[in-house]
Amino acid sequence: MLSYSSNQSGILRGHPQRLLLMSSLPSSCHSGIANKRLGREDGGELEEVESYAGYHFPLFQLVLSFATESKAMTEEAQSQVEEYLDVLTKTGHRTGVAKPRGDVHRDGDYHRAVHVWIFAERTQELLLQRRASCKDSWPDLWDISSAGHISAGDSSLISARRELEEELGVTLPKDAFELIFVFLQECVINDGKYINNEYNDVYLVTTLDPIPLEAFTLQETEVSAVKYIPYEEYKGLLAKEDSEYVPYDVNGQYGQLFDIIEKRYKENTIERSLILQKQISRYAPISLSAELTGLTDSDKEALGFIIKAATVMDEIFYLQSWYSNPVLRDWLKEHADTSELNKLKWSYYQINKSPWSSLDEDEAFLTTADSAIRLLYKATRTVRGWKGLEYRAAFPLLKPAGANFYPPDMDKMEFELWKDSLGKDQQKEATGYFNVIKRHSELILDSHQSGNKAGSHDLYIVPYSEEYKSLLAKAADLLHKAGEITNSPSLKRLLHSKADAFLSNDYYDSDIAWMELDSKLDITIGPYETYEDKLFGYKATFEAYIGIRDDEATAQLKLFGDHLQLLEQNLPMDSAYKSKDVNAAPIRVIQLLYNAGDVKGPQTLAFNLPNDERIVKDRGSSMVMLKNVSEAKFKHILLPIAAACVATDQQELVDFESFFTHTICHECCHGIGPHTITLPNGQKSTVRLELQEFYSALEEAKADIVGLWALRFLISQDLLSESLLKSMYVSFLAGCFRSVRFGLEEAHGKGQALQFNWLYEKGAFVLHPENTVSVDFSKVEGAVESLSREILTIQAKGDKEAAGLLLQKYCVMTEPLKIALRKLENIQVPVDVAPTFPIANKVLQ
Repeated sequence: MLSYSSNQSGILRGHPQRLLLMSSLPSSCHSGIANKRLGREDGGELEEVESYAGYHFPLFQLVLSFATESKAMTEEAQSQVEEYLDVLTKTGHRTGVAKPRGDVHRDGDYHRAVHVWIFAERTQELLLQRRASCKDSWPDLWDISSAGHISAGDSSLISARRELEEELGVTLPKDAFELIFVFLQECVINDGKYINNEYNDVYLVTTLDPIPLEAFTLQETEVSAVKYIPYEEYKGLLAKEDSEYVPYDVNGQYGQLFDIIEKRYKENTIERSLILQKQISRYAPISLSAELTGLTDSDKEALGFIIKAATVMDEIFYLQSWYSNPVLRDWLKEHADTSELNKLKWSYYQINKSPWSSLDEDEAFLTTADSAIRLLYKATRTVRGWKGLEYRAAFPLLKPAGANFYPPDMDKMEFELWKDSLGKDQQKEATGYFNVIKRHSELILDSHQSGNKAGSHDLYIVPYSEEYKSLLAKAADLLHKAGEITNSPSLKRLLHSKADAFLSNDYYDSDIAWMELDSKLDITIGPYETYEDKLFGYKATFEAYIGIRDDEATAQLKLFGDHLQLLEQNLPMDSAYKSKDVNAAPIRVIQLLYNAGDVKGPQTLAFNLPNDERIVKDRGSSMVMLKNVSEAKFKHILLPIAAACVATDQQELVDFESFFTHTICHECCHGIGPHTITLPNGQKSTVRLELQEFYSALEEAKADIVGLWALRFLISQDLLSESLLKSMYVSFLAGCFRSVRFGLEEAHGKGQALQFNWLYEKGAFVLHPENTVSVDFSKVEGAVESLSREILTIQAKGDKEAAGLLLQKYCVMTEPLKIALRKLENIQVPVDVAPTFPIANKVLQ
C-alpha cells in the first residue's frame, strides 16, 4: 500500500502558478468552496469564479485577470464568493432554487455532488485521498479519489473533471469518465449541525497502471495525502467500519462499485464466449445482392463512389451513438484475431454498431474493460521515466437516452429551461433534426481557455455541417464525383443536391430530389430517422441504402400510393383532425445491395421518408420497399415462428403476399394521419414535438395497426382481393411475435407489444391450451379499428400524457408473449438477419 502526503518535502503543495480565492475562514484552513479558476494575463492556468449575486438564479463564470500572483482580491470581494448549490426535491429533481452551501447542509436540503474513483486495472487498486484536517465533514479520513459538490447551474461531468483537476492535478478528457451509478447519501454528522442529503453521480476512471504518486498535485485545502489500496482490501475495511475511512455501506447502494469491478475482472472467459455465441446465433446470416445488368456503364462506375460515400455514413453514425464509440470499434477490430473471445466481441459489435445489444433492450454486452487504451502525455505533472497516463476510453453500462446528440449529463429540465429562453426561430432549431447540443463550459474546459458561458445558459447549438465537417466534406466529394459520372438526370440531381446539403445543413431540396428519383440505381443517403434520440426523438441519424429498382414490383404497387387521400378521408378518427390535402406517395421496390449508418441490429424491411414535417405537408412522402430483405425474413423467421406459435388450423394462412402487402401499407400509413397539428390553445405544432420520447413507438404502432385497418378498407372497396382478408390478420399475428423479439426498448418492438396486448385484451387474439395463438375473425376488425382510433386521436391532440399511459399499460411482456418467446428461444428460431453484401464488398476492396 503506497501513500504520499502533501507535506512531505513540500513537493505536492499545490500548483506554483495557482492563485486561490479564499473565503473568510482562518488562513490555516481555507474552505475549498471558494477555490475557483481565474484567468491570468501571464497565460498560466486559468480558474473560474462564480458569482451568485442573482440569488435564486445562478450566474456563470466571471473572468478576472491578474498581472501577477501577488495581486490579491479585496476582503469585500472575498466575502462575496460563496458556493451556491441547486436545491433538489427528495426524488432528485431540481426545484429552481439555489442556496449557499452552508445553508443547504444546515437545512438538510437535497442537492447534487460527484464522486470520481480512479481504478488501476493491472494492480486492481483504487486511489484514495485523505481529506484535509480543515474539512467540515470527515476530516483526516481516507475517502474517494476525488469528490465535490455540483455548483448551482453546473453540470455533473464538467464538475467531475474539474474536481479531479483541482484536487489532484489530473486533467482528463470526458471519455475517461464512466458514470456507473447514482448514489443517494442521507446522513447527519457533527452533532446534527451537518445534514447531508446528497445525490452523488459516481464516476469510474480506469487506468492501466497506478499513477505515480509524485505525479499528483494535491490541493492542500482539500487533500492531505493519496494512496493506492487493493479494492478488495478497501471493501473489507469499509465492511468493518474502520475508523480511518469515511463510511460507506458496501452491502447497500455503494456496494455496486465493488460488484462492477469484480464482475469485469473475474469473469469466466468460457462462459462469456458462450453467451456471445448465443447472442450472435439469434441473427441468421444472409447474403444480399442484386442483378446489375439493368444499369448503364456510367451508373456502374458511379456506384463505386456512392458505396464509398455510404461508408462515411457509418463513420458518422458510430460517433452519433456515443463519443468513444469510434475508438472502441477500431480497438475491437484491431484485436479481433488475438483470441476467440475477442473475435466474438468484434462479431457482435459489428451487428449492433455499439456496445449495447439491440435485442436485449440495449443491455451492454461489453464494458469499459473491453475498450480502447489511450495515452495522455500531459495529464499530470511530469515524472521522469514515466511515459504518461494510459486509460480506457469509457462508455456507460446503461445506454444514454440522448446518445451523443446532447451533453451526457444534460437532463430534460435543463434542455427545456434553455429552450424556453430562446427566440422562436432558435427554439425551432434546438428541436430540429440536423444539429447537436453542446456545452460552453465543456468547450472552455477542453480548450484550456478563459471565457464566459454565453448568457445565463450553458447549452448551445452546433449544426451537423460543423459537427461532422470533415466526414461530410468527404462524403460530399464522393457524391459530386458520382453525380458527374451518371447519365440519369434525376440521380444526378439527387447526388449533387445531397452533397450540397451535407455542407449547407439545408436538406429540403435534396429530400425533394430524393422523392422525385426515377432511376434504376436507387439511393437513400443522409440524416433521417430519430429512433436513436430516446430523450426527445428530435435528432436524426445518418444512414444509407443502395439498391437496384425492381420495375415490375414497383408498377404493381402504384395502387397504394394513389389512394392515400381516400384512406385519410376514411380514417377512424374525428373528421376535424383529417387532412384534406394528402399527396400520393410514390413507392419504389428495390433489391438491396448495400446499407450503412443507422442500420444496426434488426434490419429494416422498408422505410417512408422524409420525416421533415415541412416536406410531408407540402409534398407528402415516398416509400422504399426492400424486397430481398423481406423475402429473407419471411423464409428464415416468419415461417418458423408461425409453425411454433400460430394455431395449427391457421398456419397455412401465413403467406409472403400478406406479409409484404402489410409492410407496404405500414409505410403508406406513415404518410397519413396527424403530422402538423393544432393544439387546444390554438398553437400550431407537430406530433413529434408534442409526444417527444413517446413519438417513435406510437408512430410505429400507428403505421402497423392503421396499415391493417387500411388493408381491410381497400378490400371493402374492391381494390384488393378478398383472399387477403384472413391471411393478412394471421400473418400480422405471426409478425407480432417477430417484432416483439426486438425488445421493448426498441420503437418497433414497443409498438408491436402495444398492438398485440390490445388485440389480446379485446379477444381478437386467443391463447389456446397448447400455447398457440389464433385470430378470432369475428372480433379482430373491431379491435383493430378501436386501437387505430385511440392512437390517431392521441396524435391529433398532441396528448403526451395519454401516449405515456397507453404505452405504460400495454408495452409489457404479457403471459402469451412470454410463452411464445420462450418457445422460440428453445427451438432457436432466429430473431433477425445479418446481411453481407458481396457486390459492395468487392467494390470496397
